[in-house]
Amino acid sequence: MADEGGLLAVGGDLRPERLLLAYSEGIFPWYSKELPILWHSPDPRLVLMSDELRVNRSLRKAMNKQPYEIRFDTEFPRVIETCAEIFRPDQFDTWITDDMKAVYCKLHELGFAHCAEAWDGDELVGGLYGVSLGAAFFGESMFARTDNASKIAFVTLVRQLHDWGIHLIDCQVHTDHLERFGATQWPRSRFLNALEQALDQPTRRGKWQHPDQTD
Repeated sequence: MADEGGLLAVGGDLRPERLLLAYSEGIFPWYSKELPILWHSPDPRLVLMSDELRVNRSLRKAMNKQPYEIRFDTEFPRVIETCAEIFRPDQFDTWITDDMKAVYCKLHELGFAHCAEAWDGDELVGGLYGVSLGAAFFGESMFARTDNASKIAFVTLVRQLHDWGIHLIDCQVHTDHLERFGATQWPRSRFLNALEQALDQPTRRGKWQHPDQTD
């Protein structure tokens, strides 16, 4: 029932229960603060399988130098706040409203929303966040304040998701940036079938920790 752009429904609320139900059906909220809640299910859907991650040569060289410490789930509110505040040249306003921040922080407290963080000493310089259900991870947003910070956090997270048996990564809509990492566009029907299978697996609920994490 979604329109050509993927818009499926308007209104409702952002209770955690509703949001988790939406994700389980391949639906996510995406709107600006001047609008009612808009629910989307795009076709095609951008998807990355964790075993199909591509890392180009220059990024591999940068990662080998270990410029950042990567941590999971130590500063979720700061990550989502920075994702909302960071300047993006192709975006005049953020879709991460105060209500969105509140509900994703609640999902984090409930053990469903997670973040990966890149640290340069005591400074948070990059990161991303999303929601995990079953063997699926739904990516939401990322930010970088220094070179390759979000990319290294993303690659580290995807590799760890693969080790944990979380193979389906929902990237939502096409970007050249994610395509370079190996994400491809799937018909909605293929994505929903894969999601149904992924949700048969148990959810890795609770606080995540990277194996090399010291904090």
